[in-house]
Amino acid sequence: MTEQISDAAAAAAFRRLVTHLQHRHDAENIDLMGLAGFCRNCLADWVMEATVDAGGSMTRDEARAAIHGMPANQWKQKIPDRSNRGAAQKDEGKRGQKRRRILKTGYESE
Repeated sequence: MTEQISDAAAAAAFRRLVTHLQHRHDAENIDLMGLAGFCRNCLADWVMEATVDAGGSMTRDEARAAIHGMPANQWKQKIPDRSNRGAAQKDEGKRGQKRRRILKTGYESE
């Protein structure tokens, strides 16, 4: 599948996804994790890893600021209070984290 997409098209699509997520404050990370198995922080981690793999340097905070479009502490102030989330939503977020581990490692672990 990825060989069918040019690097230029993949880069443009990725930039569009990042821009879209920067403007969708209502799409919270926990919801993205539950539905898609990844979130903005996952994207930031992938960007950081790819930068380091390519011989560059990027910290976790720099990567998150690049994906969020602002420093993480500012982003957190923009999202709604999550303290009233129910147990079902928290469980869904944990399932998304498990799916991400499986995708990254290729196997299921506890």
